[in-house]
Amino acid sequence: MRRDPLFYKLFQQSPVLLFELLETRPANAAEYRFDSVAVKEPKFEIDGVFLPPESDESGIVYFCEIQFQKDEKLYERLFSESSLYFYQNSSRFSDWQAVVIYPSRSLEQSKQYPHRSLLNGEQVHRIYLDELGDVQSLPLLVAALVLTIKPEAEAPQFARNLLVRAEQEPLTLSERNDIIDIVTAIMVYKFSTLSRAEVRAMIGINLSEEPRAIREAKEEGREEQTIALVSRQLTRRLQQELPESVRSQLTTLPLPILEDLSEALLDFTSLADLENWLSEHCA
Repeated sequence: MRRDPLFYKLFQQSPVLLFELLETRPANAAEYRFDSVAVKEPKFEIDGVFLPPESDESGIVYFCEIQFQKDEKLYERLFSESSLYFYQNSSRFSDWQAVVIYPSRSLEQSKQYPHRSLLNGEQVHRIYLDELGDVQSLPLLVAALVLTIKPEAEAPQFARNLLVRAEQEPLTLSERNDIIDIVTAIMVYKFSTLSRAEVRAMIGINLSEEPRAIREAKEEGREEQTIALVSRQLTRRLQQELPESVRSQLTTLPLPILEDLSEALLDFTSLADLENWLSEHCA
């Protein structure tokens, strides 16, 4: 299970999710958008950036790193990229902060002393999902993230408990739907051999309870967002503008194929890789 694409998808769908993990948040947290950005330097690419609204002339930019495997140069890379991006865009932002999400403390970089000022200050936030505390007392969105580290044997019941909480807590319809979508997305990644419908049945979601027109409208809106995100990711990954023929083809892909592409593109190194993938999966 490759978790980077999963987390990026969750953050794209609900950017406020990041701020649920932090003790303090900007007043306009709900207006932030999640994106990937390219830094004008060879091989410097930041996949997880939370940008304040354009109207916020002195906002804080948040860099996010999802680290589910050990990387002994993570902090060197993260702080270099973050500082360079902030330098290039300092007229727009008043500050930068970084959030690193680990499943557990054991996967953190060993060499921390050179970065002690940042790591022990207020600018860098290290989140260990297995140390967040009693799940029942966590905010619902944060508890949903804990689902990503649950073993497959425990995940279905854990997911059902989250959905029960979503029904019991005083949430708006939009907030409840966000929880359902997030839980479903995580379970689809965990149980990749099952269809989305089978996953929803496993965790007790009855699609017949939601009017078809509403479901279709939600899927259409999500598809447009996914096309835009995948196009930006491909442009930055391949370091070139996509041909018009490829852009047109992306608009015809169904949502499940687009979601698969959002994960597969992390391994692309050339336009040929993209074209070959499309030929194999869209025949």
